[in-house]
Amino acid sequence: MMFENSYQHYLLGLIAVANNISALAPFIALTSGLDKITIRRLVVVSSFSAFVIMVISMFFGTLLLEFFGISISAFQIAGGVLLCGTGTSMLNAKSSNDVSGKQIKDSNIEYSRYVSAAIVPIALPLTAGAGTISTITLFTEMARRSHTMPELFVAILTITVIVFICFYFANNLVKVLGDIGMSVLIKVMGLFTLAIGVQFIITGVSTIYKGLIAS
Repeated sequence: MMFENSYQHYLLGLIAVANNISALAPFIALTSGLDKITIRRLVVVSSFSAFVIMVISMFFGTLLLEFFGISISAFQIAGGVLLCGTGTSMLNAKSSNDVSGKQIKDSNIEYSRYVSAAIVPIALPLTAGAGTISTITLFTEMARRSHTMPELFVAILTITVIVFICFYFANNLVKVLGDIGMSVLIKVMGLFTLAIGVQFIITGVSTIYKGLIAS
């Protein structure tokens, strides 16, 4: 049984919104023709960059909301709308390349810029994008109330390992799954992302409604 605000709850939520599967196609395009040592370095750069982005969101996301005077309920609704849009795009994608973007595949990147490309757009926004940042920020607020911050951090660490494995075996995964398998997997993740977005909206609206009734 999976409890709310548990490690499993955080992990499954992050697996759905961290689009590391969608990032495989552009990552393969980026590393095409490179030697194994360089590819492994780029795998480390992309994974570590995604980890840093997620950890920053965890520790400073709520502080930024407080600084700008944004309530958690408002951010839940905004984040939910964003996730719904992301999930819908994943569900409507005709191929894995539709979600992952073509800024790498359709451009010739100089060797000296490969590392930069591994960070942007591979790590941000394809892996740890706005949806992931929003989800972690909201999970952080939930974790603070339920004293489950360690569980959330371990979930983020686990996601980083999953991202690393996906990138490390990117070519193998694409060969095994094929275009159809990749498309099916992306659509399944899109459905979960859409569901998480709807739940965030419901929670945000419900909290605001209860506040209005109480006042």
